[in-house]
Amino acid sequence: MTLTPFDDLPDRAVRVRAPGKVNLSLRVGPRERDGYHQVVTVFQAVSVYEEVVATPADVFGVSASGPQADAVPTDESNLALRAARAVAERAGVDDAVHLHLVKGVPVAGGMAGGSADAAAALVACDAFWGTGLSRDDLLELAAELGSDVPFSLVGHTAVGQGRGHLLTPALSRGEFHWAFAVQDRGLSTAAVYEAYDGLCTQVEPLGDEEDVPLMQALLAGDAAALGAALHNDLESAAIELDPGLTEPLAVATDAGALGVVVSGSGPTVAALARSRQHALAVAAAFTAAGVADRVLTASGPVPGARVVAGE
Repeated sequence: MTLTPFDDLPDRAVRVRAPGKVNLSLRVGPRERDGYHQVVTVFQAVSVYEEVVATPADVFGVSASGPQADAVPTDESNLALRAARAVAERAGVDDAVHLHLVKGVPVAGGMAGGSADAAAALVACDAFWGTGLSRDDLLELAAELGSDVPFSLVGHTAVGQGRGHLLTPALSRGEFHWAFAVQDRGLSTAAVYEAYDGLCTQVEPLGDEEDVPLMQALLAGDAAALGAALHNDLESAAIELDPGLTEPLAVATDAGALGVVVSGSGPTVAALARSRQHALAVAAAFTAAGVADRVLTASGPVPGARVVAGE
């Protein structure tokens, strides 16, 4: 069943779907002079989606529907709107477009919902205007928009370096099943990094060996080994800002999750399950314990942003 509220798209419209993500590992290096931290992260795209519908308009605009839609900015700060303008500028397009966002990924939840919107908007506007931008063009625009946008564009499983925007595909076998404890209260990524800096006064340079067991687990399709290797340097900072996150972490562990971790900068808690049915059981445990505003289940890896209807 589609998330999009349009049963019949207008004659000229494009709908694109892009996935949210979970950081299987997130290792944070020292803050650089530009204010950003270097990171090494392993992304997995999961089947929780944003959808963007591009339609003709006299002026650029954006609207949103779905869970937490009222928390989505609809002014020029909106990342999808910035993506549309970036495509128009790169391709020399004078026309405008309206973007309607259908929210499925938690807002400010550490699962890259805004980045998925931006990636979907890049693909939607390229198709809508027929600009024929190359994959490299889209990836370049994505990196300019945000650290997670390139991964939202390509999906599957990948290692991200730099700010997370420099991607290397990762070999992964099989399907992994997840339950997510979602909080309607968001966490600012900048605030979490600031808290991380306060907690970790001596941050070691990033190495190459820490995630070898995780990469081996992905290659083998070994969910138990992957669960044991999940890691997030930002987890303690997210808990510092939101101590209530200890509750869903504990509930997932008690429910037999193979591994449990705060996703990205939080506050979404991601629990790796043994199977699709076990993911439903972990989600039910979240609900029964009252430790989440919403629960989601998903599988991964899945592809990145792609056209699902329209031109």
